Amino acid sequence: MNPELFLQEKIAQALNELFGLETSAGQISLQKTRAEFKGEFTLVTFPYIKVSKKSPEQTGEAIGTWLKSRTIETKEFNVVKGFLNISLNENSWLAFFSSLIKNNNYGFKTTGPDSKSVMIEYPSPNTNKPLHLGHLRNIFLGASVSELLKANGYHVIHSCLYNDRGTNISKSMLAWQMFANGSTPEFTGQKPDHFVGDYYVKFSNAYKEEIEKLIAEGLSKEDAEKHSELSKKVNEMTVAWEKGDSEIRSLWKKMNDWVYTGFNETYELLGIQPEKFYYESDVYDLGKETVQEGLEKGIFFQKEDGSIWIDLTAEGLDQKVVLRSNGTSVYITQDIATANEKERDFPIDKSIYVVGNEQDYHFKVLFLILKKLGKSYADHLFHLSYGMVELPTGKMKSREGTVVDADDLAKEVIDRAEEVTRAQGRIDHLSESEKKELFRILGLGALKYFILKVDPKKKMVFNPEESVDLQGNTGPFIQYSHARIRSVILNSDKNDNELLNLPIPAIDSLQKEELELLRLQHAFPSIIAEACLTYSPALIANFVYELARNFNQFYHEHSVLKAESQEIRQFRLQLSLKTGYLIRDAMKLLGIAVPERM
Repeated sequence: MNPELFLQEKIAQALNELFGLETSAGQISLQKTRAEFKGEFTLVTFPYIKVSKKSPEQTGEAIGTWLKSRTIETKEFNVVKGFLNISLNENSWLAFFSSLIKNNNYGFKTTGPDSKSVMIEYPSPNTNKPLHLGHLRNIFLGASVSELLKANGYHVIHSCLYNDRGTNISKSMLAWQMFANGSTPEFTGQKPDHFVGDYYVKFSNAYKEEIEKLIAEGLSKEDAEKHSELSKKVNEMTVAWEKGDSEIRSLWKKMNDWVYTGFNETYELLGIQPEKFYYESDVYDLGKETVQEGLEKGIFFQKEDGSIWIDLTAEGLDQKVVLRSNGTSVYITQDIATANEKERDFPIDKSIYVVGNEQDYHFKVLFLILKKLGKSYADHLFHLSYGMVELPTGKMKSREGTVVDADDLAKEVIDRAEEVTRAQGRIDHLSESEKKELFRILGLGALKYFILKVDPKKKMVFNPEESVDLQGNTGPFIQYSHARIRSVILNSDKNDNELLNLPIPAIDSLQKEELELLRLQHAFPSIIAEACLTYSPALIANFVYELARNFNQFYHEHSVLKAESQEIRQFRLQLSLKTGYLIRDAMKLLGIAVPERM
């Protein structure tokens, strides 16, 4: 039994009998009753007053009275203005639970031959620096949305675009030539992507000193930037790379390989592995070809300096350069080409770009250009925009070295998890390898949950001086709740399979904490569907926290293993078991593992 579907069917029947309105269960929209009112499901009556010829309150009273008199499942109802709040009786919830407990994939749709395919692109970093806190939000969001899409029956392809060439990459290369004296990551013992990132910062520092010196000599800031020798060398290196200079290409490959090695170590720690990689260096020429085709068709125009642009002022935007005067491409050039490559490589129904909201304008322009170029897939492109992560002092800046490094932060939360867990003194029964794995699960769980519980659209402010809290509304609190449930099951006289296959015993009266757990369990599929529709893992995070919090309240108020009767004991074990399964499944949607023991 599905309580919501049951009510939808009965309300449709009531509308027909009371007011002559022929409608189906699928057209009846129910909401969860707000916390300040008594009830479980709420029907908004305003849409039906035209056929009822009554006020919203009278319409609600009529439907509620019909339900109460015609269905034994309806326990009570109340009407607040135009809102009909309905409560079902306890037997109805037990019947629902009886069908729920054996459903191993509750809330999850299966992927089949006819399932739609979605490509989701993340984290897509530049290859001139290691990953930082901003990348972590990107990765955790992309990974969780991927799981949500799979849970809703989509076939998901995880791609990653490496911005592996251009001026930023040339800056690191030039700095290595200037300052490294042939040094390598192996020689220094540094993680390879950190090694390369240091030279990006070295270039920025050298450039800043050069500009300050030129200004001190009497030039304006604008003129100083025009006369910068370092900028000239970076531009020369970028042009030389595009012309295929063998020495520059060799250095470029060596330094990018260092970065890829470092990135892969971080990916493995965070639990992601893209299925398909795209590289700007492979597509920038293809982008130039597409721009040339657009120029010939009159979609683009060329300025006197040789640069090529598109005029989008009629669409409320502005003019956008798509090819520089020296013939080198810009980001949007390779994005045009990459979009074409994705369409060629995979029969995808939707392509999602997980990129921060600082690039909102960029993607408006990109999608509009592709439409003007006549690309049929342009209508299926979507920018999953999210708020940037900032420090209390403002935005993070890689060139100034003011970022929170992803590897350092991951190590910090894992170390913090170890410190707190060892202090609690509950893990003596674990081996050292088990302890190490537990600390990793708890630390990464804390970090992922901390980031994903915030609505993606909202900006995040992160203070690196504060460790991720392991208490309250946190990942470890939820993980601990799961471990507590597993401990209860382990200490009972039943295993999982026995509890799943036993019939749900008849209970004369359910406690309010038991009812709340049943109601939350019922809501899981709709939460998954809404989280997928809105691309918001925060909805899952809020749900699983409520589920864990309510379980702990239930556990505190009522004994499971020493319940007042064998029937109640069995029911509470079954209720606990399924709650644990849903906690595990919800956390998996967030990319977070849950330990069996803590």
